[in-house]
Amino acid sequence: MEEICSKCGLPKSLCVCKAIEKEVQKIRVFLEKRRFGKQATIIEGISEGGKEVASRLKQKLACGGTIKEGHIELQGDHRAKIKDVLIKLGYSEEQIEIS
Repeated sequence: MEEICSKCGLPKSLCVCKAIEKEVQKIRVFLEKRRFGKQATIIEGISEGGKEVASRLKQKLACGGTIKEGHIELQGDHRAKIKDVLIKLGYSEEQIEIS
């Protein structure tokens, strides 16, 4: 017998809860100045699979980063490139706000 999702009641193979959550999320990208004039790109609003998304972003943008307090921090200013990378990861253009 297949496992059943606790949210929607469908079998795990047919469950669409994660896809729906991904569509509803609002992603906010902004730049923050740190000590000694260093810059960090902050990504807020990615709740599900944050570690995997952070890892992919670091690979694609060739930078260091971390996950802290529910948001992703990347070293450097990546606002120009991050929208394309997030779209390739499955997020829609309407969800992403860059400031």
